[in-house]
Amino acid sequence: MRKVEWISQRCDPVTLLAHQLMEDQVSTCSPDDMVLTVGHKLYDGNIGSLPVIDGKQSLLGIVTEYDLLQAIEQGKDLRSTSVASIMTKEVVTVTEQTPFMEVVQLLQQHHLVRVPVVRANALVGILARRDVILGYIKATDVGSGG
Repeated sequence: MRKVEWISQRCDPVTLLAHQLMEDQVSTCSPDDMVLTVGHKLYDGNIGSLPVIDGKQSLLGIVTEYDLLQAIEQGKDLRSTSVASIMTKEVVTVTEQTPFMEVVQLLQQHHLVRVPVVRANALVGILARRDVILGYIKATDVGSGG
């Protein structure tokens, strides 16, 4: 669920924290998954990336459409290529307590569409640019009807 949709009172958007904006129902994959399977998940879910986690919810990396395109360009067989071999291992993350403006700056600085939200390296959510924008709109426009 996108928590940002439940903002019901106007506030200064800069007072918002990542946990108030994030999606807490996150589609993920395993490093052992085959890239073709992940490609289906990305397409079917209309999403551009999946966090890669282990059995303890620890964030190991992220696999993006860009990673899939690189694998295709390199001639890899996506049916037999594991996510571990193409995923991005150095992932920019935020915590649940990361302030709104810091999230905005990270997204802009690193040219990210979304950023995983972690608690002690365990994935707890994901925060997309559209969540940040909606958070701003909801916080400044609640109840105005427009």
